[in-house]
Amino acid sequence: MPNVPLVDRAATTGSVKEHLDQITSAFGTVPAMFKAVANSPAALASMWGSFGAFGGGTLGAALGEQIAVAVANRNSCEYCLAAHTALGKKAGLSRDTLAAAQDGQSDDPKTAALLDFALKLVNDRGQLSAADVQAVRDQGWNDEQIVETIGQVALNLFTNYVNIALDVPIDFPNVPLRRAN
Repeated sequence: MPNVPLVDRAATTGSVKEHLDQITSAFGTVPAMFKAVANSPAALASMWGSFGAFGGGTLGAALGEQIAVAVANRNSCEYCLAAHTALGKKAGLSRDTLAAAQDGQSDDPKTAALLDFALKLVNDRGQLSAADVQAVRDQGWNDEQIVETIGQVALNLFTNYVNIALDVPIDFPNVPLRRAN
């Protein structure tokens, strides 16, 4: 049972209703995570706005989902792992590609470097060196993409923490967590 009530879209008004209507248009329903976050209009606006902003970013949907899967697995967020695996499949990623992303791995060395960078951010709580940033640059990532990756990691930490702390029920097909290497 979740630690906060799941807000019913039909019972909302104002900006919360507007955001939940947009979410319904995007997903066909309101996923439980957004129902939990809707307890705070500010948090809902922040989260939904961030998803929208990154949706138009330079990394693209598939890579964004690989980052999300890697961060979710590292933080043991079963909700986000399930959601982003489903979204990754919709973005055209294979089951094997998504499973590799759980471990921060990819057959593509450039993608693998960015996933490694994202997980280093999580593991080291952002305490990276200039050499860490240069290493991802050396794999062909530019500063816009590096900063966007940091933003995506931060958004995924937000969603992971919401789902774990509030015990949000999973409403996507379950995906087993993988142990960190």
